[in-house]
Amino acid sequence: MKLYQSPMAPNPDRVVFFLRAKGKLDAVEMEEVSIMKGEHKLDAYRQLSPYSQVPVLVLDDGTAITESRAICTYLEGIFPEPNLMGSDPKEKALIEMWDRRIELMFFIQFAGWFRNAHPAMAPLEVPQSPEAAAKSEKAARSMAKRLDAHLSTHEFVAADRFSIADITLYVGCGFCRVMKWEPQKEHAHLGRWYDAMTARGFAKA
Repeated sequence: MKLYQSPMAPNPDRVVFFLRAKGKLDAVEMEEVSIMKGEHKLDAYRQLSPYSQVPVLVLDDGTAITESRAICTYLEGIFPEPNLMGSDPKEKALIEMWDRRIELMFFIQFAGWFRNAHPAMAPLEVPQSPEAAAKSEKAARSMAKRLDAHLSTHEFVAADRFSIADITLYVGCGFCRVMKWEPQKEHAHLGRWYDAMTARGFAKA
């Protein structure tokens, strides 16, 4: 298998951190794709990822899988331990519920803020929209408060144990630094959780 990924980009990091948490990082060949250089838009790459998405996982039979959550689902299937997506229907539903909430209400909202407000994104987001940036920033900040409240009574994001939902939120919080915002430093419970996740070591190079 080969994973085409972009270090420091949140969706590729989600998959890399997932593999590292599984202890399987060495089981997958890595190839770096530079988004800022436009390598994800080259014809050769589009043969693997028609929508120019990073990451993409190419299986040994040539099958290409995009969407970071879908890639993680495949990896969970072939590397079942440690379980990160739920061991029974209830756990699977709770973990997916929180993973989706984080992705849609925090992760994507922050991405909208970043894409519409950061100068480095101007060539890729044409035209940038200050109104869209402000709306997305408000939504991301609001969700950070809601996550902090949730974590005031929970050690982990979902199902009372470490899961992909923790990885998704951790990647999202790290991504926020590009806008000089660190929600884990603004919210005590989110900060406690973030420090505990850092101590697990799954994000280390």
